[in-house]
Parts: sequence; structure tokens; C-alpha cells
Amino acid sequence: MNLQTQTAVPSDKGWRIWWQLTRPHTLTAAFVPVLLGTALAINDNAIHFLLFTAMLVASLLIQAATNMFNEYFDYARGLDNENSVGIGGAIVRNGVKPKTVLGIGLAFFGLALLLGIYISASSSWWIAVVGAVSMAIGYFYTGGPRPIAYTPFGELTSGFFMGVVIIQISFFIQTGYISKESMLVSIPVSILIGTIMLANNIRDLDGDKVNGRKTLAILFGRKNAIKFLASLFILSYSWIVLLIFVTDASSWLLITFISIPKAYNAVKGFVGKTAPIEMMPAMKATAQTNTIFGFLMSIGIFISYL
Repeated sequence: MNLQTQTAVPSDKGWRIWWQLTRPHTLTAAFVPVLLGTALAINDNAIHFLLFTAMLVASLLIQAATNMFNEYFDYARGLDNENSVGIGGAIVRNGVKPKTVLGIGLAFFGLALLLGIYISASSSWWIAVVGAVSMAIGYFYTGGPRPIAYTPFGELTSGFFMGVVIIQISFFIQTGYISKESMLVSIPVSILIGTIMLANNIRDLDGDKVNGRKTLAILFGRKNAIKFLASLFILSYSWIVLLIFVTDASSWLLITFISIPKAYNAVKGFVGKTAPIEMMPAMKATAQTNTIFGFLMSIGIFISYL
């Protein structure tokens, strides 16, 4: 199929097509950092809930738009078809016009930009600069002549911008400054966001190799990529222990260890698997690890301030 031969959206699918298009399982990677950055600010200031809501919605819009750009550009480059596993599928399986997907992504960016103006006017216009860079990264993650997602830097980029950057912005707009604590606390969540991308690349390793991508999973090989995934999980939980023993962080952060079984299931779910469909449960467990870890970390921080 090409860009001119797409049909209308099947009427029997309804709103589920558009919901799937946002790839909802990835949206927690945008929600958790905002929640965590705001939780860190509770001890310093009364929370400005309108700013929190604006930041949350803007982050979700940017993440959803990035997912739509991913779907559009992967289709435009011929990387996706009706048999592809794990994608939103609005274009290749549900008949949504590619230009519609791109247009919705750009519209989401526009809405996020309006919210960013409000956030910047209420805090600092430096936020606008950081936000603009983050939006550009979201577009060029799969767009442009050399998409970031096709290189070994996908995990690092997604982890940094969706973890460190979003947490710091969420903290800054509430407090007016960035702290050493907010930086240190952002590291394990950033690592876990990177694992979501790594899990995706492990699943898609064979297809990505055929299409000329150079992801970490391809460079490491499947077995070593799975070992690397396990090491990132271990590093995230070890970081919590270091925070408690080296800084003034509360032992309540150990509540994050409740998510360890999910991390274990994620790694175990990849071992011995080669078919993409077989690895979907492991990918889901990876995303759930980030979600549960981030929520529990936020709860631990909140309790420690009581």
C-alpha cells in the first residue's frame, strides 16, 4: 500500500482505533515522571495543581504525538505492514490515512505548545526553550533523515528526556529551582524508561536488522541485550539502596522493591524467545515495571514528608 491508497477507518472499530493509536501502554512513561517530580516538590511548596495538570497533559500529548510520528514514519519508510507485531496499527491494519496520523500528531504538539506557554508564563521562559528541544526530539525520534530510534542512542535519549528532563521541569515549576535530590531521584526512573525502548528493540531485532537499523539490541546481539536489560533493572534498584545509604533519602523508597517480580518476569519473558509475538508479555512487563516502580517511588517520597 502507499499513501494514496488508504481507505476510510472501518466503522466497526470506533474509538478503539484512536485510543490504540496513542499506544496507551507507553503513556505511563510520560505520567510517572510528572508525578514523581511533583511529589518531590511537596516538601518545599504547596502544589500548584493547575501547573501540575498542565504539565501532565502536555507530557501525555507529546508522548502520544511521538507515538503517532513513529507510526507514520515507519509506515512511510516501508517498515510496517499488516503483519507487523506490537504497533498501533491504525495505518496498516485499520485503514487510517497516513496524513491523518501525522496531522493528529502535529495537532497534539500544538496543544502541548499552548500548555507550555502557560507553564512558562507561570514559572520561567527557560521552560519554553527546554520544552521546544524536547518536542524536537520527539519528532526526530523517528522522523527526519536519521531517526534517533534507528541508532544506538534511542534508549539514552528517551530515558534522559522523558525521565531526567520531565522530572526536573515538573519539580522546577513548583519550586523555582532544581535540587541535587531531584536529579538523583530521577536516575532510576530514567533508566527504566530506557528499558522500555530496549525491550521494544529486542522484540524487533530481526526486522530492524533487515531494515538497516543500528539499535543497541542489534549491536549487542539478542542474548547480550537481554543481559543488558537485566543489568539496567539491577542498577535501578541498586540506585535506590545507594540513595538511602549515601544521601538523606528515606527508607520508604524501598517500597519500590515490590516491583521486582515484574522486572524478573520481563527478563525471563525474553529468554529463549525469537518470535516477536512471543515477546509481547515481556515487553508489557517491562513497561509495568517502570509504572509500578515510579508510582511506588512517588508514594514513598510522599510518605517520607508526612
